[in-house]
Amino acid sequence: NVSWVGRTSMEVKMHMLQLHDGDYSPVLDATFVMVARDPENKRPAFVNPLVPETPEEEEIFKQGELNKLKRIDFSTASLLKMAPTAEERNIVHDIFLNTLDTRQEGEGTVSFRSRKLPPNSVWMEDAKLKGLQICHPQERNIFNRIFGGFLMRKAFELGWATACSYGGSRPFIVSVDDIMFQRPVEVGSLLLLSGQVCYTEKNYIQVRVHSEVYDADTREHQTTNIFHFTFISENEVPRVVPKTYG
Repeated sequence: NVSWVGRTSMEVKMHMLQLHDGDYSPVLDATFVMVARDPENKRPAFVNPLVPETPEEEEIFKQGELNKLKRIDFSTASLLKMAPTAEERNIVHDIFLNTLDTRQEGEGTVSFRSRKLPPNSVWMEDAKLKGLQICHPQERNIFNRIFGGFLMRKAFELGWATACSYGGSRPFIVSVDDIMFQRPVEVGSLLLLSGQVCYTEKNYIQVRVHSEVYDADTREHQTTNIFHFTFISENEVPRVVPKTYG
C-alpha cells in the first residue's frame, strides 16, 4: 500500500506472508520509493497528495516522513563526504593491530608491511568475484533505459555467488540494504559488477556489490549503484580481514 507521498515521490510498503500449518507467518517486508517522471520530457512529475483519515494511517504517514529524513541523513553520512566516527576508527585500528606480525617487534622492524593472517580468517582481497553484463534492449523500461529490476537481479546473483564461494555452502538471503539508483544505465552499456565480502560474523556474510558502467569511447567508469546484501550460511564462516589500512 502507498504509505507516504511527497511532491514527486511516493513510498510503497509491501508485506509478504506465507501460509504454514494453518497460520500466516511473515516472509518479507519491503519498502519502495518511487519517483514520478513525465514520459515526454523525463522531468519530475507531480503526484496526487495522500490524505490519512484514521489514526493508524496517520502513524504510517509519519513513519514515511521519518524514513525520508533517514534517507537524507544516510546520503550525507557517506565516507566520501564525512570522516569515520571515533568508534569506527577504533574498530579499524584494532583489526589492523591484530594482523601485525609481532615476531620482529624486538628488532624494531615492525611496519605496515609486517602482516600476518589471523587463524580461521581470509584476506578481504581474496573474497571477491566479478562479472560483466551487456545491457540488451529487451531489458529496457518505458524511458529506454535499463530496467532497475534487472540491475537488482544481476547484483543479487553475483552477491549470492560471492557468499556461496566464500562460505562453501548454500547461503540464504537475510536482508537487502537500501538500494539507490545514482545514475541511469543506457541500452548497450557494459555493466561491470564487483562482489566483495566486507564483513562476517558466525554464520552471517555481508556482501557489497559495486555496479558501474564502462564507456568504451571515453574509457571512463561511472558508478550506478552500490548494493549491500546480508546472507546466512549453513556453516560458520571464516572471518574476513582487510589487508590494507584503507
